[in-house]
Amino acid sequence: MTVALESPVVLDRLARVSLARGATDLGHRLALLDRWVKADLADFEAELAVLPKGARVVQKAAHHLLDLRGKHLRPTCVALASRFGEGFSPRARSLAISVELVHTATLLHDDVVDLAERRRGEPAACTVYGNAASIFAGDWLLVAALRKIAAARVEGLLDRMLGVIDEMILAESLQLERRGRLVADRAEYFKIVEGKTASLFRWAMLAGARSANLGDKAEGALDRYGMHLGVAFQLIDDELDFRTGTGKDPLVDLREGKMTYPLVVAIERMPALQARIEQALQEPRPDFEAIATAIRETGALVATRKLAEEHANRALEALAILPEGPARDALETVVLASLERKS
Repeated sequence: MTVALESPVVLDRLARVSLARGATDLGHRLALLDRWVKADLADFEAELAVLPKGARVVQKAAHHLLDLRGKHLRPTCVALASRFGEGFSPRARSLAISVELVHTATLLHDDVVDLAERRRGEPAACTVYGNAASIFAGDWLLVAALRKIAAARVEGLLDRMLGVIDEMILAESLQLERRGRLVADRAEYFKIVEGKTASLFRWAMLAGARSANLGDKAEGALDRYGMHLGVAFQLIDDELDFRTGTGKDPLVDLREGKMTYPLVVAIERMPALQARIEQALQEPRPDFEAIATAIRETGALVATRKLAEEHANRALEALAILPEGPARDALETVVLASLERKS
C-alpha cells in the first residue's frame, strides 16, 4: 500500500504503542488486524477521496478536515462487522463512507461550538474558512451521507441514521445547557455519551451486519458491542483530557466546563470541587492545573479507567455468541486497543 492510502492509521499507531509498552500480544494482534483489513480500507480511502471537490467554500472546509485523515475507526467497524457475512461489498463500503461523513460533520460543528482552534494537529476548518462555512460544510456532509445510505437500499438503515442524528443533537444540546454549570449526575452523563458517541458506533456495527445479511441474533450482539465500545471510547477520551503527551491539548474539556466522567466522580467524592470549578470558569486567569491536580487526587482518573475496562469487557462478552475466527478476533482487538489509545 502506498503512503497516500495508509488506511488503518489508528491500528498502526496502536500497534507501535503496544509494542513499545511491552504489550507484545496486543501489538501482534494489531499488526495482524492491520494486514487483514488493509485492502478493505484502501478501497474505502480511494472512494472517500472522490467526494466532489469544488470552488465553493463549503466544499473546501469539508475537505480541509477530511484530508487531515482521522482514525477511521467507525468505518473499520463497518468493515469488520460485514466480515461475519458476505464481506466488505461495495454496498458496505458506501455505508462505511456514510458513517465517516456523519462523524466528520459532527466534528466541524463541534469545533464551532467549542471555539476550537486546532483539529488533528492542524488549524480547524472554522479558523481557516470561518464559522459559517464550517457549519454549512457539516450540513453538506450530512446530506451526502444520507444520500449514500438511501442509495445503498439496506432496510432500516436510513431511518436508524436519522434517529442517531436526532440523538446526537439532543445529547449535544443537553451538554451545551450544562456547560459551566456542573451537575454530577451519572444518568445524565451516560445519556449524553450514549447519544453523542455510542449511537454512531452502534449504527456502524448494524450497517456492517445488515449489509452482509446477518441475522437478528448477530445484529443484536454487534449492536451491544458497538454500545459498549462507544462508551469505553468516550471514557478514555475523558481520561485523556487530564494527560499530557497525548497529541491533544490537555484540560480542554475542563476549561470549557464540560461534564466528563472524571468530574462526575471527583465532585461526588469532593463536593467542594463543584463550586471551585464553576468559580474558575468565571475568572480571567484560572489555575486549572491546580484543579486538575485536585481531581487526580480523588482517584477519579483511576475510576474512569476502571469503568472503561468494564465496558470493554461487556463489549467482548457481546461477541461470545458470534462464530470464532478472524472477524471476531479483529473486533476483540479493536476494543482492547481502544483502552491503549493516546489520542
